Amino acid sequence: MSNKAVLEVCAFHIESCLIAEKCGAVRVELCDNPIEGGTTPSYGTIKQVREKISIKLYPILRPRSGNYFYSDEEFDILKDDINMCKQLGCDGISVGISKINAEVDTERLKRIVEWAGPMGVTCNRVFDCAPEPFNALEDIINCGCERILTSGLKTAAPDAADLLKQLVDKAGNRIIIMPGAGVKSSNIAKLRDASGAKEFHSSARKAAPNPVTYINKEVSDYGNVYIADEVEVKAMIAALNS
Repeated sequence: MSNKAVLEVCAFHIESCLIAEKCGAVRVELCDNPIEGGTTPSYGTIKQVREKISIKLYPILRPRSGNYFYSDEEFDILKDDINMCKQLGCDGISVGISKINAEVDTERLKRIVEWAGPMGVTCNRVFDCAPEPFNALEDIINCGCERILTSGLKTAAPDAADLLKQLVDKAGNRIIIMPGAGVKSSNIAKLRDASGAKEFHSSARKAAPNPVTYINKEVSDYGNVYIADEVEVKAMIAALNS
């Protein structure tokens, strides 16, 4: 693995994927529903993004928001979505699954990794929900995942630099620890130096202006479109290269 630190962009819109590639990110985690922490994007979105970018594409596979304890029906949905991602030529997936006690469900995660092959598998922030991080680390390694996306069990990764450093050291070359959540150009270099991590994750998102000429302000569920801030993505990559 290179000593150079790299950036994965969490993208909620196809334009964000284009910005990520243009600015030098190595990978896109493609998601829907930013307000709910990210859920599985549509077939059409994945297909269009795959056709338009050449950097690595890892859609999140999360059938709903909330916890990661999935029913049998939701587990079947994950299997179908894994097959969809393979058919569309994705490089990998971002996924997580837990038992009812919030420990990593190793039996099901191993099956997910098997179904996904030869795609790579990032274990997402189900890790941050587990009751004991070092047990979860070993469980995820044993399941065959290639990286863990984690905020270090905090709301924002920069607040967990000490634990992230411990995780990076404990993981060694067995799995990649990728800090994410609250990662910005103003803190990414400091977090890199403190944690020793070589991969970082950020959406760098901002609400896009609404081009519609009439907006009914009595409607409260209108929502926003979130786009990656090109200036911020460039600044993060520049900070990592400094």
